[in-house]
Amino acid sequence: MNTSIYIAKRYLFSGKKMHAINIISGISMLGVLIGSAALLIILSVFNGFEKVILSLYSNFTPEIKIEAKLGKTFNPNTPYFKALHQDAHLFSFTEVLQEKVLIKYGDRPFLGTVMGVSDDFLKNKQLDSTIASGSFTLKSGGQFMAVIGATIQGSLGINVHDQLSPIIIYSPRRDAENSANPLNEFVLRSINPSGVFAIQQEFDDIAVTPIEFARDLLDQPVNVSSIQLNYKKGTDLNAVQKSITEKIGKDFTVKNRREQNGELYKTLNYESWAVYMILTFVLIIAIFNIIGSLTMLVIDKRKDIAILSGLGANKSLIQGIFFFEGMMITAIGCVAGIVLGTIFCVVQQRYGLIKMGSRMSVLDAYPVDLRLKDFGLVLLTVGGISVIAAGISARLSIKGLDEIKQDL
Repeated sequence: MNTSIYIAKRYLFSGKKMHAINIISGISMLGVLIGSAALLIILSVFNGFEKVILSLYSNFTPEIKIEAKLGKTFNPNTPYFKALHQDAHLFSFTEVLQEKVLIKYGDRPFLGTVMGVSDDFLKNKQLDSTIASGSFTLKSGGQFMAVIGATIQGSLGINVHDQLSPIIIYSPRRDAENSANPLNEFVLRSINPSGVFAIQQEFDDIAVTPIEFARDLLDQPVNVSSIQLNYKKGTDLNAVQKSITEKIGKDFTVKNRREQNGELYKTLNYESWAVYMILTFVLIIAIFNIIGSLTMLVIDKRKDIAILSGLGANKSLIQGIFFFEGMMITAIGCVAGIVLGTIFCVVQQRYGLIKMGSRMSVLDAYPVDLRLKDFGLVLLTVGGISVIAAGISARLSIKGLDEIKQDL
């Protein structure tokens, strides 16, 4: 065993006496433990929120989305799109017709968006998890139904269980002419709401309807706003996107989920790094307490240092003792903190002990998602800071070594 490590181990685990230095070292170790556990737990909770948010977005955000570069709509009845629809790897091929409209319920108006979707849209079995009231039904008994966002429902006070009070949707006529009656310039259609979904403000002003209803309302019998593609599990989406982009031509854009929600992914990434930096500063404070405890240890062991020096120990050996002492303190604290944090996260995942304070349709307890990269990040962060702190302490151990030998 390395001499420096052996002596450092004896200093740290010596059970003959309990000095104030040992207590201070224990407190430093506890600080590293708490800091490491907190960093792992908070990163895992943030991962959980990110996973939930992205899963909610994925209910309305397809894996691949095709739109026209110029104009709002395009004709989907082309040989390429028909061939694409026959792809064996496809799970769903949804035609979407979307436009801003005026929605009225009673005397209350709301400027929202009508989103007409083809039948494949309902293949997504996760849609029901977004429903806050009613059900995700677009056709019932030969009648068209609408599923509205929570913002629309809250603004208009819509009761989805009142089938005698439909919502009225207004859309400007494509061939409108000036008229004495402004209503003549609009197409208006009524439809009964079947449910209310709640995801995020970006989506909660949408009224989802069958595409046939949207075509009639918008006077758009052929064209669509986008084609949304979802693929079976195991499909290489990057390869699919590249293939479609190469074949479809320059008149269309082909976006994956990250590109469709670029701002969301950037925000989540920035928030993750902000949380990491804040907790890293807390860890720095905790780990640099080790400098104080090692400095006191150097003062307490002045006589031992002088004896070792007299026996032929060089400065690197003496520095090594206090360097490894600091590394042992942080290593024990870090490993114990990771174990404690992992146990807490597993218990929270399984039992949801810590609640969010209110019953939500999506979340009840704080979500947790343990990721291997976070374990590495915690180890790397604690290791990097502890090397710096232990190095500073080690340099202090040989400062004034000549005066110590003379005093002895």
